[in-house]
Amino acid sequence: MGVKVGAIDCGTNSIRLLIAEGGSPGLVDVHREMRIVRLGQGVDATGEFAPEALARTETALADYVALMREHDVARVRMVATSAARDAGNRDEFFAMTARLLGTVSDGAVAEVISGTEEAELSFRGAVGELDSTGAPFIVVDLGGGSTELVLGDGAGVSASFSANIGCVRIKERCLPSDPPPAEEIEAARTVVRAALDEALRAVPVERARTWVGVAGTFTTLAALAHRLPVYDPAAIHLSRTGFGDLSTVCADLLAMTAQERLALGPMHEGRADVIAGGAIVVQELARVMADRAGIDKLVVSEHDILDGIALSIA
Repeated sequence: MGVKVGAIDCGTNSIRLLIAEGGSPGLVDVHREMRIVRLGQGVDATGEFAPEALARTETALADYVALMREHDVARVRMVATSAARDAGNRDEFFAMTARLLGTVSDGAVAEVISGTEEAELSFRGAVGELDSTGAPFIVVDLGGGSTELVLGDGAGVSASFSANIGCVRIKERCLPSDPPPAEEIEAARTVVRAALDEALRAVPVERARTWVGVAGTFTTLAALAHRLPVYDPAAIHLSRTGFGDLSTVCADLLAMTAQERLALGPMHEGRADVIAGGAIVVQELARVMADRAGIDKLVVSEHDILDGIALSIA
């Protein structure tokens, strides 16, 4: 039996746990779980974590700690990303996480990682099962507060950029109406395009042969494009979606209310109100991939930064 490790990814919208065991050639999943806690609620506007967001996150993390103790996890690493980089009262968050994580592993604390490290961990987790003939890969991790673009191949990452656009941030900044009218959607596109223009100066996507999308917005869009009745990770993992189907799904979601989106089988209840922002980011990314790299399909991976975190301590 190999050593068990616990990886936790705490983002703007969700907190996720992976308990894995060392095996051959890599890691074997023991338990994988995701909860929507919306830690980044209001951070873009106030600059601080809301008390209720911290409470939701603490409840989920306490449950994750109990699971790790139950499975005799030997090493744990918790990574906090965009929201924790931006919040003025993040010391309160870190004190809470240190208190809970310390019951699993002495001295364990949550880390705020840089956008560069976030990109590298996402890339490592996303491309491990992909055929190297598809390289170079452009991996895009679309989160609640930020979006990472990472270019690389089997040798590693050659360029990356973390853009301050994500489904929660775009929703709160540009899309207050339900559903958003044309003028709000256009305002959101302007924000997204400006952020992508900056990212594209750092990441030469024209070199890529394969576009890989990771995280909940991409996996949900893939499930809807493939007309799955419910969310099925096995069916989604490494699936391919043509840009025509992708565009149709994004346009449909933008025209729906949050309640109408929630009625869709694969839609998580915590994603229905923010996925419109993510859909706009994906539409703009698809335009860039087609124009600059001649790519016309999206590959979706269920493996991402969470797997990269686990691999880093295995």
